[in-house]
Amino acid sequence: ISTGGIGPTADDLTTETIERITGKKLWRDEPSVEHMRRLFAALGRPMPDNNLKQALFPETAEIIQNPLGTAPGFRMAVPQSSHIANLVVLPGVPREMKPMLDEQVIPWIRANRGSNKIFATRIFQTFGISESGLDEAVAGLIRPDEAKVGFRASFPQISLKVMVEDYPGIAERRLAELSERVRGRVGDYIYGEGDLTMEEVVAELLTQKSLKLAVAESCTGGLIGHRLTNVPGSSAFFVGDFVTYSNEMKCELLGVHENTLKEYGAVSEQCVLEMAAGARTRTAAHVAVATSGVAGPEGGTPDHPVGTVCIALVAEGVKTARRHQMRGNRDWIKLLTSQVALDWLRRYALGLPLAESVLFRR
Repeated sequence: ISTGGIGPTADDLTTETIERITGKKLWRDEPSVEHMRRLFAALGRPMPDNNLKQALFPETAEIIQNPLGTAPGFRMAVPQSSHIANLVVLPGVPREMKPMLDEQVIPWIRANRGSNKIFATRIFQTFGISESGLDEAVAGLIRPDEAKVGFRASFPQISLKVMVEDYPGIAERRLAELSERVRGRVGDYIYGEGDLTMEEVVAELLTQKSLKLAVAESCTGGLIGHRLTNVPGSSAFFVGDFVTYSNEMKCELLGVHENTLKEYGAVSEQCVLEMAAGARTRTAAHVAVATSGVAGPEGGTPDHPVGTVCIALVAEGVKTARRHQMRGNRDWIKLLTSQVALDWLRRYALGLPLAESVLFRR
């Protein structure tokens, strides 16, 4: 299965490469041309001539329709010395490729694989544990003949995939049992399953528990608020976000004491506690989180090197702040800081202890 390289530009070379490899000449599919013309007409634009390239397919290829874009895919059988290889070509744009894969390609594969067995899959999203730590946690938990286990690091989370091959009904039951084993071993590091993001999990928890949230951000520059308000329905729990980058704004908007800044500095547990408390008081929120740090690449000192970040959470009966030392470039430090803050909110909503310092590298 190949994705990408079937667009209209000169550097889209997948189809031409397959022509050279297989020796199958290209032909133009007129229904695909008409489909593209209709898409451009709906936009009120003429179709450029170079888009005709997307209607070229190797002879013997079967077209895979693309209802969301101009690049149809195709599949074809390629004879080898000992077997027939099946080649599937799809566009690289995820929003176009994924429906084509799920609705056309996967059913075709299942119908032609010569077995009634299916694959039952579950993906666990984890945070706060490294890839090697996750590997150690599940080592010996699942035998190779029971399921396939895979890991994928997609900063800042780690995905754990468990896949069982068996007959319908049996595969799902086996997967459910194995999933309980995984949850029992990995525990609170699992924050969700499938494609769920940390912000989606936090949004659901805060909404379910009718908790109002306020945020105060310095080094993250509004990233926490941005991630949360990307979730539909965030107005049910999200009160507001104070982006107080300067010390003056920390004092004026959040009530941080000047003496706190003089004695401890803006990047301190004392400062973020006052930031979070100020945000909570001013908005009447149930819970507030705050961040302040040195995201780099400049601004570090011996006492506060680049990557020093302080995070606080304040709620009724809860006042917690911790200093973290993070690694990576500016964007990665900001992203990891926002992820830790969101994970704290998840843990608070679930009544779990807040995670200790996270030392993930880029």
